Amino acid sequence: MAEDTRQNKKANFSALAEHSNGMTKSPASAAMASKSGASKKLVIKNFKDRPKLTETYTEDTWLKLRDAVGAIQNSTSIKYNLEELYQAVENLCSYKVSPMLYKQLRQVYSLDSLSFLKRMNRCWQDHCRQTIMIRSIFLFLDRTYVLQNSLLPSIWDTGLELFRTHIVSDSMVQSRTVEGILEQIERERNGETVDRSLLRSLLGMLSDLQVYKESFEQRFLVETERLYAAEGQRLMLERDVPEYLHHVARRLEEENDRIISYLDQSTQKPLISTVEKQLLGEHMTAILQKGLSTLLDENRVTELTLLYQLFSKVKGGLPVLLQFWRDYIKNFGGEIVGSPEKDKDMVQELLDYKDKMDNVAHRCFQRNETFINAMKEAFESFINKRPNKPAELIAKYVDSKLRAGNKEATEEELERILDKIMIIFRFIHGKDVFEAFYKKDLAKRLLVGKSASVDAEKSMLSKLKHECGAAFTSKLEGMFKDMELSKDIMIQFKQYMQNQSEPSNIELTVNILTMGYWPTYTPMEVHLPAEMVKLQEVFKMFYLGKHSGRKLQWQPTLGHAVLKAEFKEGKKELQVSLFQTLVLLMFNEGEEFTLEEIQTATGIEDGELRRTLQSLACGKARVLNKNPRGKDVEDGDRFNFNNDFKHKLFRIKINQIQMKETVEEQVSTTERVFQDRQYQIDAAVVRIMKMRKTLSHNLLVSELYNQLKFPVKPGDLKKRIESLIDRDYMERDKESPNQYHYVA
Repeated sequence: MAEDTRQNKKANFSALAEHSNGMTKSPASAAMASKSGASKKLVIKNFKDRPKLTETYTEDTWLKLRDAVGAIQNSTSIKYNLEELYQAVENLCSYKVSPMLYKQLRQVYSLDSLSFLKRMNRCWQDHCRQTIMIRSIFLFLDRTYVLQNSLLPSIWDTGLELFRTHIVSDSMVQSRTVEGILEQIERERNGETVDRSLLRSLLGMLSDLQVYKESFEQRFLVETERLYAAEGQRLMLERDVPEYLHHVARRLEEENDRIISYLDQSTQKPLISTVEKQLLGEHMTAILQKGLSTLLDENRVTELTLLYQLFSKVKGGLPVLLQFWRDYIKNFGGEIVGSPEKDKDMVQELLDYKDKMDNVAHRCFQRNETFINAMKEAFESFINKRPNKPAELIAKYVDSKLRAGNKEATEEELERILDKIMIIFRFIHGKDVFEAFYKKDLAKRLLVGKSASVDAEKSMLSKLKHECGAAFTSKLEGMFKDMELSKDIMIQFKQYMQNQSEPSNIELTVNILTMGYWPTYTPMEVHLPAEMVKLQEVFKMFYLGKHSGRKLQWQPTLGHAVLKAEFKEGKKELQVSLFQTLVLLMFNEGEEFTLEEIQTATGIEDGELRRTLQSLACGKARVLNKNPRGKDVEDGDRFNFNNDFKHKLFRIKINQIQMKETVEEQVSTTERVFQDRQYQIDAAVVRIMKMRKTLSHNLLVSELYNQLKFPVKPGDLKKRIESLIDRDYMERDKESPNQYHYVA
């Protein structure tokens, strides 16, 4: 009976479990012998209904058990009572959870990668500590016997060799160690925090054991390439260029930080090279196509600097960037120069554009000479795609800056503007076009007295001389010389007039111009008042008396005068052109005149007269009334003196019309340039043929391109050669038509 009772107890042990493990006690029913002194029989019965586990019991209990196993493996304190843990396992087993429990234990018992790394590191640290202690005991042996025998490894090296042979050389151990390290690095790259000191120690171990390169570095670089290849492809689609560039810079900074923190220094070059290749090298063209124009348009200095720095690190990066930079300048500049509707602002836009590109080259591209030269080539290319017009507009821009009344700039600012203009001027091939228009405008400024500053004029002249040589500016310098000589002549003429018996009411100032220096003006005969004619004759006698053999030709186009006029408001002084003077003086003789009557009386050419009357009757200062009213002067229009004219100033300038360029003047100047070019081509051909005597067509054309300083088409050269053959300066070879001979 006693044996049976023990068996029952054993079978029903789980029924007596503690309440804390989720089980309840049940009172046992005992049967006792009724007779006194008889043996007692104890009967233990099972529960009628087995208690049910709560829904989360299995999961919660396993979490406690798993934590306990982890604590044991990591040599840390266990949070729970061991008896409680034991009872928990028993409870789970009694409910037939044993297969699952065993499987989970097997999974936990095999160390996760981080735990394995920590265990490995602890093993390595212990081994190093033990080796150091052993070496310290056998130090004398190490420094004598071992040192004297070169074939024997030192005690420290022996310790390393043993660790390498018996632990690290094991393929399973080495594989788990390397894979664990790679996993930790990938986690860090994905933004997680890892134990860097652990990685530093383990990678130091591999390096000390001389297995770093073959066991770790090769796999590490392959994984790096795989990661960044995928990342580059993805982000190029998802992000715009500025954001992508900053991401690449951040990635490179992170990898450099890893090298400093735990990777071996020998890994730096191949690692950074791999990252740069996958994030930059594979996407250089795509980055530039997608974002360079935007960065330059928006003047994103920070991103452009970063772009240059990143591309300079990649093989072939700067040449690709250089090509895209050159193309951008050509395309954007071509739009500025190639649009006739933008002609009014072309030069200012070119100056602003050049400033912007200079800023990029200096600040973002580190003053790289190759980029600066490419910029110059690009500017020269697009400016000369539209022949002659940029040169003409630059000359007019200079005129606007040097003309009196330009209050935009101080002398220092004006000097800076002229320096910038000279930079643009250097890119122009047809400098003779600039010279022609500049000379025409300079003549007007000097003769009409509209030059803002003689110093600024001479400064510009000096810049042109330095850039193009003395021959280019000799005529311009001659113009200034004429103006200075004219001042001296006028001082003498005033003294001469004071000695005359009949002094004139008119004060005459004459500028003596040497015909070869100044622009060619079309002679125009006008009907001057008798007093003016008389004064001209007096000056002619005075001048020819001092300079015999010279011929004077009066040029009324750029003459100007100051008239005294009386209006109801009072007296005024009118600063007017000579043509305006002749028209206004007519109203001393009559009240009203028609267009035809004025033309007959003054002799002024029709187009010039209409412009003159328009300035007097349709401009801001209307000293004449036109009938009928209108902006344009038509046949039959009648004009009368505006006695009600009012103006706040005493001296009123109405001769601004003289400074304006007419369409005829522009065409005439351009035609004169082309005519001069023909003379230069003819002279160059004759000069070359005279020296070489016989020359083929191709060699002659090649020599002409070297000598001529302006752009010229092959067809134009052929026409000039034909013209010289017709005029017997040269002849074709009878047997070879492409061969020319000089005719003496």
